[in-house]
Amino acid sequence: MRSDDVRLLLQAAVPTAIAGAIAAVISALVVGGKGAVGAIVATLLVILFMGLGFIVLQRTAKSLPHLFQAMGLMLYAAQILLLFVFLAAFKNTTLFHPKAFAITLVATTLVWIGAQTRAHMKAKILYVEPDSTKGDKPGNSGPKS
Repeated sequence: MRSDDVRLLLQAAVPTAIAGAIAAVISALVVGGKGAVGAIVATLLVILFMGLGFIVLQRTAKSLPHLFQAMGLMLYAAQILLLFVFLAAFKNTTLFHPKAFAITLVATTLVWIGAQTRAHMKAKILYVEPDSTKGDKPGNSGPKS
């Protein structure tokens, strides 16, 4: 993974973790310990799903650029399906408060998307990577004097 990819990943993950910590504190104050656990689980789930999705998309963009858009759409569909599987598995759990979990899940997802958008807008990413290994320089095709 390139250093600018890691930088973009961190610029999205750190604000998400901070938002999750704030949500955990608020949930603990409003609902109690189970609310804090729900907020923490939701935050970890968002960072895990979105982080893995980011890594998969970066590898796809590097190796198969023509499949980038289709892979992105498939990846988001897979993330939603995995989230439904997680919710179905923990439907009747008493481990955490479901409303605190749901609100934190939506909030941290929005923070991730916003932070990732901001990071991409601020990044100076080349559209075309120059090939420095060839060293070919264009010749002067003008008239000789």
